[in-house]
Amino acid sequence: MKPWPARLESGTDPVVTLRPLVVPDAEAWRSARQRNAAWLVRWDATVPPGSDARTSSFRALVRRLRRQARHGTTYPFAVEVDGHFAGQVTVNNIVRGSAQFASVGYWLDRDFAGRGVMPRAVAMVIDHCFTAARLHRIEIAIRPENSNSLRVVEKLGLAEIGYAPRYLHIDGVWRDHRLYAITVEECPEGMLARLGSPS
Repeated sequence: MKPWPARLESGTDPVVTLRPLVVPDAEAWRSARQRNAAWLVRWDATVPPGSDARTSSFRALVRRLRRQARHGTTYPFAVEVDGHFAGQVTVNNIVRGSAQFASVGYWLDRDFAGRGVMPRAVAMVIDHCFTAARLHRIEIAIRPENSNSLRVVEKLGLAEIGYAPRYLHIDGVWRDHRLYAITVEECPEGMLARLGSPS
């Protein structure tokens, strides 16, 4: 399987599907973001003062992510649950050469929370990164207050490797993050198998 574009699917109850984020997702994406605005705003990346302005439309966002995917630096996955748009998992900052490294970020529509969707989606992405993309290491950075995201890495058994003060600009301020990581050697059976999810 090639690393991108890719379609990944797991399970039966619910069926979790990961596929490239596309322009026709605009209405579902906007609707999910609007319904979940109060829930997500505390964790959303923001543009620091003096930086370039953020992409102004969903179409422009998808174009930018597609361009980065063509260059092999980003894999932007839409998350579907039983065929319904439910969120996003993005593999960012893919570094080749001697590093073979990437970071993963994610968000989920609150309507789908509590069903094990995001741990399974992140496990699927990590497995894809270690196999098809042949990466060696995946990192996830999480704000210490974000208990929902912390539960995801705990369920996956990712080791905490450090603490990064003022790591990312989130909700208008430079925020501290806890750092989690896993290498391919630490999970030879795959993340889905570790999670105990059906493939």
